Amino acid sequence: MAFKGILSLVTTFFTSYALGIELLNKKMRMIGTIRRNKPELKSALTIPRGRANFSSLFAFTETHTIVSYCPRKNKNVLLMSTVHEDAAVSEREDRKPEIILSYNRTKGGVDNLDKIVATYTCRRKTARWPMAVFYNMLDVLAYNAFVIWREINPSWGQGDNYMRRHFLQDLGRALVFPFIQSRRHIPRTPASLQLLRKVQECDEEAVSSTSGPSRAGPSRAGPTPTKRRRCRKCLPHDLKTGIVCSKCHIPICKGHSIVMCDNCDN
Repeated sequence: MAFKGILSLVTTFFTSYALGIELLNKKMRMIGTIRRNKPELKSALTIPRGRANFSSLFAFTETHTIVSYCPRKNKNVLLMSTVHEDAAVSEREDRKPEIILSYNRTKGGVDNLDKIVATYTCRRKTARWPMAVFYNMLDVLAYNAFVIWREINPSWGQGDNYMRRHFLQDLGRALVFPFIQSRRHIPRTPASLQLLRKVQECDEEAVSSTSGPSRAGPSRAGPTPTKRRRCRKCLPHDLKTGIVCSKCHIPICKGHSIVMCDNCDN
């Protein structure tokens, strides 16, 4: 395989015929494992039943090569390459195709990086490949930043068993701090000022409407406490309430309380 240029190793989540074409247009080559449910694959490549162990089946286009390799009975591995152009098979006992050997020689660094970033990752479960790419980019960029920082500051974090975690925490704070600072001086526009004033007026009205005497209960019910407690009259039903009696201060539900105005109370 005589190839000079940028080679991309791709996992099954991204490998496709269209991706290979897109990378070739950017003068890049690709080797990657591919899922058997891809529409560009023929059934002869995806079905391992009846094939001999260590057998390889190739398919070619002008730009792509696909190999289906059977390491054991009823098991096959599918790879797609835009680097290889022939059906080269090794002389080893397992007769692995050259595409698989090339992939294995270069995937070690990718696998190690995946293991490292998986320790502290921002990935979330998603079926949208742009989001999967974005999450992976953030993880890799954060690790690259850590490597560069350690090269520039070799004495930083010596003896710290959680050096990378602490670096990521500092990095996160450094990234969000400018946005926190920009939000300190509010409002930033006349529209936000008007909205803020409306919210403040609504809050003041709500406070004033609830600050007056609200009497209820076996005699009168008092203000709402911060924590809901069980009604003393409904213990078998485990009913929680936020109302307390204004006289004895026990928690009481609406079903065991009455509302009384100031005139009737007097």
